[in-house]
Amino acid sequence: MAECVNDSDAESAINYGDYVVLKRGDVFKSVQVENKKKVIFEKQWFFLDNVVGQLYGTMFEIEAGGSLKPKAVKRAGDSLDSKEAGQDNRHIVDDGRSQKLTRDDIETLKEQGLKGQEIVQQLIDNSTTFKDKTEFAQAKYIKKKKKKYESDITVLKPSARLLAMMYHGREPGKICHLRYDTLAQILTLGNIHAGSKIIVFETCAGLVLGSVMERMGGFGSVIQMYPGGGPTRAGMESFGFPSHFHETLHDFPLCKVNALLAGTLDLTEKEADSQANGSRIGGSDASQETSGVSEEKKSEPKSMEVSVDPQEEVRRAERERLREHRAQEKKVKLEEKRKKLASAAALLEGRNADGLVIACRFHPCPVLMGLLKFLAPSRPFVVYCQYREPLIECYTKLREQGGAISLRLTDSWLRHYQVLPNRTHPVLLMSGGGGYLLSGTTVATDAAKARNQHKSEEPAAKRLKLDEISSSCDGTAKAISLV
Repeated sequence: MAECVNDSDAESAINYGDYVVLKRGDVFKSVQVENKKKVIFEKQWFFLDNVVGQLYGTMFEIEAGGSLKPKAVKRAGDSLDSKEAGQDNRHIVDDGRSQKLTRDDIETLKEQGLKGQEIVQQLIDNSTTFKDKTEFAQAKYIKKKKKKYESDITVLKPSARLLAMMYHGREPGKICHLRYDTLAQILTLGNIHAGSKIIVFETCAGLVLGSVMERMGGFGSVIQMYPGGGPTRAGMESFGFPSHFHETLHDFPLCKVNALLAGTLDLTEKEADSQANGSRIGGSDASQETSGVSEEKKSEPKSMEVSVDPQEEVRRAERERLREHRAQEKKVKLEEKRKKLASAAALLEGRNADGLVIACRFHPCPVLMGLLKFLAPSRPFVVYCQYREPLIECYTKLREQGGAISLRLTDSWLRHYQVLPNRTHPVLLMSGGGGYLLSGTTVATDAAKARNQHKSEEPAAKRLKLDEISSSCDGTAKAISLV
């Protein structure tokens, strides 16, 4: 698959501390450029120091000692394509004796300093059946040998598509088997754009969160809802966003959603508990220290009476300063955490979010029902799940409860095609499934309820009037019958 590089990416140079995506063939890996850091990729090790100052999209070849060298632009005369080709492959027998070079000979060529392209040329020259193969079979043979013997690394700028392909190819379980085409549909159905306020709940290693932030371009607000003790952002960090992107990111624990909806959220509760725990820990440390000092006094009463060791006094003062410094750092961190929690709660209290994205390994129904209350009317939401049944339950619940229209439950189908002259056809191997998506649009429910109540009150008065008319008619009828 060919990689296209944007003009903005090509103009920017790589620096230390930047995150890059390494590409070799169809395999990707995300790393951070650090000084003299050893990187292992596809059973080869090298250093990334020589990529500093180069442009994104540059191809490098691995030299002896693990250093990278920019690869020269391929010239027209460097092609390995053979001018002679056979008509068909009917007379070629794969008996394993067509190649004259042995494994030891190839290792010897590597020790002599031959590059991958030169080794591939030697394999072509020493093959007895290469000239008898068809043109298509020769191209396939050269491609296979290049992939095995050429050590070319392409350095690319991280993007949502590259990181999604990397995770799906290497560790699909970490991102709930989310495919990159399904991720693109999530961003489209969620109407992610700059200047919006988006709520994200995901357990895909931060890939969905990073994709949303990339689409918003550092403008707007992203509120990450997280379970457990803290948010997971490994995939988001691989994007290498600048500092002003992180200023738009807020996080809020999922366990405090009900308290926020009920209006009973206490922002000082966790801080007080932490301070209490810290005081208990500090008290225990102090008690242990005093007990240790008392034991020392009991064990060495005579020495303490005679003189005080100045080194012991210095160590004790150092321990006190260290304890006070740690307590101060902990207090500052708690205050920062409280401020972040308060800012996220202020954004959610308005209940005017512009979109909701859910992609988690948990059952999405209770999460969806709770987080939909923070969306403004006429706003899109999208839920991803690897399986269909949980989304069917969400669909049924939304139809019964109301508050959402244009509900759609879809799945995506992706197949690659080989596009070459006279041999364009679908690739035989393809992904079995990319998960399922439930999307919809919120509507105002309070106004609808008020209208329904207003309409239901009018027939009640009409029924009372009809009852009075019917009772009077019955009395008139009885009087007529008596006469």
